[in-house]
Amino acid sequence: MEKEPLRIAIQKSGRLRDGSMKLLHEAGIRLPNGQEQLRVQTTNFPLEILFLRNSDIPNYVRDGIVDVAIVGENLLVEKGEGLQTVLKLGFSRCHLALAVPRAVDYPGLSWWQGKKIATSYPNSLRKFLKKNNIEAQIHEISGSVEIAPNIGLADGICDLVSTGSTLFQNRLKEVEKLLDSEAVLAMGETLPEGKMRILDDLIFRLKAVLAAETNKYILLNAPNNKLDDIKKIIPGMKSPTILPLAERGWSSVHSVISEDDFWQVIDKLKANGAQGILIIPIEKMVL
Repeated sequence: MEKEPLRIAIQKSGRLRDGSMKLLHEAGIRLPNGQEQLRVQTTNFPLEILFLRNSDIPNYVRDGIVDVAIVGENLLVEKGEGLQTVLKLGFSRCHLALAVPRAVDYPGLSWWQGKKIATSYPNSLRKFLKKNNIEAQIHEISGSVEIAPNIGLADGICDLVSTGSTLFQNRLKEVEKLLDSEAVLAMGETLPEGKMRILDDLIFRLKAVLAAETNKYILLNAPNNKLDDIKKIIPGMKSPTILPLAERGWSSVHSVISEDDFWQVIDKLKANGAQGILIIPIEKMVL
């Protein structure tokens, strides 16, 4: 009997969709060739994808129409009551921020007292204002939030910021950060056992891809009298692989390092006599 597929919701357009599809592709999940559709069954994994409007996705998960979704953390904070984060995915990073016209001499949070704020994230903004004992008028609008101060609709805005270019183009400046956000895999409270097994398989694949993206394979030649020090610098997942070289007194060392620690690690290795250092991307990494 064929498994009932796990249903996953993905944003139907934008950066979040692009990043989601890239991640699924790297996890070995294939879609049929042909024109894009709003609902598609993958060909080699029990997964059905629904491409939906971003703001609608939390309700689809909550109502059980889809089992899981790839969404921004900011959307879970705003509309995701009853949903839980299963796995952080590391792409589409941004943050929710307050911004004011560049000409404003901003003294701090007290400036917002009694002001008008335009936003597409009223719930997140309301929580922030309440936490900081600020009373302000919230104007909820669905798009083009950044033009609100220029047309006299609001004194400032609360919106997602990625590169900051949109704020710059509209003569605004960021003054307060409310929360950080990235793409996450989210689900409701429960799933049937069969679908939970499929979700576990999906998470296993995604973790292998994500681990590969944040780690690099390193090969180097080292003098034998420095091997103990070098093993402490690059311990690997369990321990580095050490192989003798044809030249006496030297060994080849193979290990894995975090990309975040890359340059600090390289400097330490060179200081301990390492030579011929090679850094190789990892396609998949099963922990």
